Amino acid sequence: MNKEIKLRIHNITAKAALKFGSEVWALKKREEQHLEAAQMKFLRHLLGITTLDKEKNQCIKEKTGAQNIVKEIKQYQKKWLQHVQRMDRNRLPRKALKYRPEGRRNIG
Repeated sequence: MNKEIKLRIHNITAKAALKFGSEVWALKKREEQHLEAAQMKFLRHLLGITTLDKEKNQCIKEKTGAQNIVKEIKQYQKKWLQHVQRMDRNRLPRKALKYRPEGRRNIG
């Protein structure tokens, strides 16, 4: 299988798996690092490069034309937020976004 077909399969399956449910994530630095590491593992396998080859991540991304997965997730989150803000007020995602609990929590 040539590189272009493998890259298309990666974009369809692996990226979708990494981005699943990401519209509500509050990413921490460590989670961003895990996502980037998983993406690089996929790309290295796609090109047949091992970590022993000492190939830099930037070179691998240039070879495949891949964008940083964390940036894609943040763009997707912005797009989702704009979508929810355009919804009617009675829709559940809009209510959940605007929800503010009342009262106080019990001690303990």
